[in-house]
Amino acid sequence: MPTPSPTAATSPAAPRTPPLQVTGLLLAALVAASLVNALIAALALAAGASDDFMPLQPGAYIVFTIAGVLIGAGGWAVIRRRAGAQKLLRTLVPVVVIVSFIPDLAMLVSDYQPGADVTGVVALLLMHVAVAAIAVPSYQRALPLPSAEFDDREERR
Repeated sequence: MPTPSPTAATSPAAPRTPPLQVTGLLLAALVAASLVNALIAALALAAGASDDFMPLQPGAYIVFTIAGVLIGAGGWAVIRRRAGAQKLLRTLVPVVVIVSFIPDLAMLVSDYQPGADVTGVVALLLMHVAVAAIAVPSYQRALPLPSAEFDDREERR
C-alpha cells in the first residue's frame, strides 16, 4: 500500500468546539471589532478626515468588518485541517492583512473614493489591523488548531 506524500498529509481532526460556542465567539469578535472600528473612525473624523469619506461611515465599515471576520473564519476553518496549519497561519495572517491594505492605499493615488485623504486612509489601515487583532484570538478559541506536536512531526518528515 503506498504511503501518502508529505504534501498530501492532513492533520488529525482538529479539536471540535460546540457550534453555539463558535457562533458566540465569532459574534463577540464582530461586535468588538465593530466597536473598535467605530472608535477609530470617530478619532479619524475628529482629527480632520473628510466627512465625505464613506469608508468611515458605520454602514460601510460594519459591513466590511462582518465580511472580513466571516471570510477570515472560513479561511481559518479550512487551513486548520492541513498539516502545518500553525506555521502556515503564522505567515498567512500578516500577509493577508498587508494585501488588504492595497485598495486603501490606492485611494491616495486615485480619485475613485471621494474624500480620501491620508487621515482617512490611515484610519482604514488601522481598522484592518484591529479586525485581525480581534478576530485571530477568536478563531483560535472557536476553531482551535491541532496540537503543535503534530505540526512538529510533519515538519521533520
